[in-house]
Amino acid sequence: MNDLAPLDRDSSAITQTGTFMNERAGVSIVIPAYNEERGAGPVLVELLELLERELPGIPHEVIVVDDGSKDKTAEVIEQHVGGRLRVIRHPVNRGYGAAIKTGVAHAVHPWVLITDADGTYPAKHIPEILSHRRHFHMVVGARTGPKAAVAMLRRPPKWVLRKLASYLSRQDIPDLNSGLRVMRKDILERFENILPDQFSYTTTITLAMFSAGLHVKFVQIDYLKREGKSKIRPIADTIGFTKLIFRTVMYFDPLRVFIPAALFFILAAFAIGVGSYSITGTVMDVTTVVLFTTGFQTLMVGLLADMLNRRLP
Repeated sequence: MNDLAPLDRDSSAITQTGTFMNERAGVSIVIPAYNEERGAGPVLVELLELLERELPGIPHEVIVVDDGSKDKTAEVIEQHVGGRLRVIRHPVNRGYGAAIKTGVAHAVHPWVLITDADGTYPAKHIPEILSHRRHFHMVVGARTGPKAAVAMLRRPPKWVLRKLASYLSRQDIPDLNSGLRVMRKDILERFENILPDQFSYTTTITLAMFSAGLHVKFVQIDYLKREGKSKIRPIADTIGFTKLIFRTVMYFDPLRVFIPAALFFILAAFAIGVGSYSITGTVMDVTTVVLFTTGFQTLMVGLLADMLNRRLP
């Protein structure tokens, strides 16, 4: 992953990355759409007007990926096809991440910006997000603005997931899975084998960027109430995101997961050993040995995983 050329403190690293680290570099805007007949039209009108008005000097294209929609999404999109906007259709629904991958595969510019077709991400934030590309490999629109309409029931699990991800990645992550962000296309292609086909695509790329030592910036944005019905499944997706966070961090930095787990078992062994002796005058030797052995084995597995991770290209 080191050949992705993270920026150094001096400006020479900027020129070494060519046209990538340039705020005027071309951008392909990828919009995954699944059953978004209510939101797709207004989103495309707002976006195309903004591109014409505020980004005339930046080469760009808009790729809408209709992910097997069963409503009138295709008809709505078709009204705007032409010029720099084209549509790619999946015959069946393959998932949010799969739609983004399709868009990335067809993108012609070195940067890829993703946004949603449900009207939740205002297009007005796009120029500011693009303006930071000179110094960062990814710029994320963080839904922390004064008009961030995040459902109250979703806030507690999102906060827990965000804190867990921040701890494991050793970075402050104000928004783990925002769907408005711009990223270098070559980095997305390098990470493609670990990027999932479902909603966890954005979570994975956030953790992957940090774990690989790349430069990420968060820009505060508003988040509006969506048009149509949400596809998020609160319980199932929260469990899935938790598993994904651990899996992604283990892919890049396994010791960040294995060392705390090993310490937990080892400290539990000492606590039970000392506690049982203090109370009963005898040591719960079987429990103590089992816990200590589990902790030691967990540590050894972590060291082995870390060694293999460093040896692989």
